[in-house]
Amino acid sequence: MLGHCFADPLLLSAACSHSSIPRRSGGEDGAAFDRLEFLGDRVVGLVVAEILFRRFPHEAEGDLARRHAALVSREMLAAIAQALDLGRYLRFAAGQEEASLRRNRAVLADALEAVIAALYLDGGLAAARRFIVAQIEPRLRADAAPPQDAKTALQEWAQARGKKLPTYATLAVAGPAHLPQFAVEVQVEGCGAEIGRGSSKRAAEQAAAQALLGRLQPG
Repeated sequence: MLGHCFADPLLLSAACSHSSIPRRSGGEDGAAFDRLEFLGDRVVGLVVAEILFRRFPHEAEGDLARRHAALVSREMLAAIAQALDLGRYLRFAAGQEEASLRRNRAVLADALEAVIAALYLDGGLAAARRFIVAQIEPRLRADAAPPQDAKTALQEWAQARGKKLPTYATLAVAGPAHLPQFAVEVQVEGCGAEIGRGSSKRAAEQAAAQALLGRLQPG
């Protein structure tokens, strides 16, 4: 699945030990998961940026940035983790609803980043890059044109009609710290509002923008 034989298997074990596991001395805990996820996020960002820089030598920075945002998004990382069935290998604290957590897209995205960090620490950038390239390349071939996210599309829709830029407001944040759920409202002058929900503020904003676009541009 990972294409790498770990010299230090404890790194991979830590990457699969969710942050819900309480801290304890002398062993793995959720704190290691969070630290690995932090590092993995940076490794993914760097490697994907390099892939795009080399693959699209004539694209403008804005197009590269849109591709990058789509490829490193939680939605994309969760989809990769699901395809790898990563959820089945994760460990959680006793009492957690494991079945739902193994399918939770935010958990899967974080776990994939933690695993990528483990690959980086154990095998260097080359090992992490091999894995990331193997997952990203098929998705690049399927997407010839730079993607346009919903927030950008909504902004351009409003500007084309002489309206003020869309405004976003966070209505609520619920759930535990490791599984937050955001509710965000977007408004466009004279067009009403829509609410979006997601496991991050950015995801909720995108969902809200997509909902409003869907109403303003049906079909």
